Amino acid sequence: MRVLGVDPGLTRCGVGVVEGLAGRPLTMIGVGVVRTPVDAELGQRLVAVEQGIEQWLDEYRPECVAVERVFSQHNVRTVMGTAQASAVAMLCAARRGIPVALHTPSEVKAAVTGSGRADKAQVGAMVTRLLRLDAPPKPADAADALALAICHIWRAPAQNRLQQAVALHAATARKGRTA
Repeated sequence: MRVLGVDPGLTRCGVGVVEGLAGRPLTMIGVGVVRTPVDAELGQRLVAVEQGIEQWLDEYRPECVAVERVFSQHNVRTVMGTAQASAVAMLCAARRGIPVALHTPSEVKAAVTGSGRADKAQVGAMVTRLLRLDAPPKPADAADALALAICHIWRAPAQNRLQQAVALHAATARKGRTA
């Protein structure tokens, strides 16, 4: 499975591609950051994020896109920019028919480090170890994007089985009502 992880941001949008399967060694295929100028108009910045994401989708052809779920912070302006960049990433994937998965920051941290309260240095260290890199990817947004991709690769099989079980239960319940 090849996954593009996206750590959304309006100034720095982390992107990373990881390939592998749960329970097997993972491989980093690419990592980077889509940057936009802080003094540009919002619309221009969103177009720049879109163009950057589209380039990554063209070059790496992921099977899935994992995006960090935006959560409420104290700074509303930061949340808005993050949410807008997140929506752009989801739109780019959806336009191509690529499935999108959302993962919370604590879910990603727990998957990668074992603790949902891990700090950025711990996430970077574990990403480096799990992908057998020489050094943690810089900036932290890039490491976070790789962590999102790793989280999705590891959690997708269990989530798919759970969704199938729920669908089967619902179908069985409907069948029982019509019988």
